[in-house]
Amino acid sequence: MSEQTPLARISDQPLLPEEVELAVTGPEFGAVVVFTGRVRNHDAGQAVSSLEYSAHPEAGRFLTRVCADVEASTGLPVAAVHRTGSLTIGDLAIVVAVAAPHRREAFDTCSDLVDRIKHEVPIWKRQMFADGMSEWVNACG
Repeated sequence: MSEQTPLARISDQPLLPEEVELAVTGPEFGAVVVFTGRVRNHDAGQAVSSLEYSAHPEAGRFLTRVCADVEASTGLPVAAVHRTGSLTIGDLAIVVAVAAPHRREAFDTCSDLVDRIKHEVPIWKRQMFADGMSEWVNACG
């Protein structure tokens, strides 16, 4: 576990997976799992043209708390950066990294961390569809 607050940031700038991976890498870890969530071109059978992410002003604090909680409960270093603003198809929306001595705990912890971020951090996604319509997803944040 890191001695400092884990890398946990909300950003309106393009995300760098290497930065997130470096935040957790260490000589004692044989496994580093990096998850990148990208904007895809479809959802529920509809063509998606772009996304907009909006975050509550305290979203960074929530993200830091979730990352710190996961670090405390697992003893593993974690890092996460989530994008806000307008994103196009293929852009990175989130990057999460976890390091562990072995792969299984790194994969499991990374999956759990992504789920917690999705459910506990007040970030909202608006999908723009190719037909000109849009919808808010997970807008109850």
